[in-house]
Amino acid sequence: MLRLWRPPLQPGEWRTLGLFAAEDSDQLEEVLASMPLRVWRTDEVTPLPPHPNDPPPWANGPRPPVEFLVDLTTNVPAGTSGRTVEETKSHEAERAHELAAQGHLVRLWGPPAGPGEWRALGLWRAQDAADMQAILESLPLYAWSTTRTTQLAPHPSDPAILEARGARGA
Repeated sequence: MLRLWRPPLQPGEWRTLGLFAAEDSDQLEEVLASMPLRVWRTDEVTPLPPHPNDPPPWANGPRPPVEFLVDLTTNVPAGTSGRTVEETKSHEAERAHELAAQGHLVRLWGPPAGPGEWRALGLWRAQDAADMQAILESLPLYAWSTTRTTQLAPHPSDPAILEARGARGA
């Protein structure tokens, strides 16, 4: 288990988003099955292959206080030239690296997409929802994309929080 978050919940709802690393689906299933609450839980697993614009871990600067899970699906408008598409994708990669260096883009994955689509699922950090929206609008592919943004709250069992408490001696 790498990270855990709580997405916004409805009254009486109990849900957690988790990020796990495993060698294969069998190893992941073994980890999930070992968790005590498994008997009451339904797990939905989405494999996350690497994305070409995923920043290296050292690129992330100081953490802004709010984390967001952002799902971007990009559809190139009909009639757009191949050259325009390639230039825009190149500018997108440059902007992703800039945002990673600023500490906004933490991780990026390339989950499966529909025909003629590109998809990126990312973990982002911003000061608040308005800041996150402004960051997304600065992406060159934003005009061709639909986005689903989920503001995440810390989960008390998140390894990053437990590690930080241990470092402080709490």
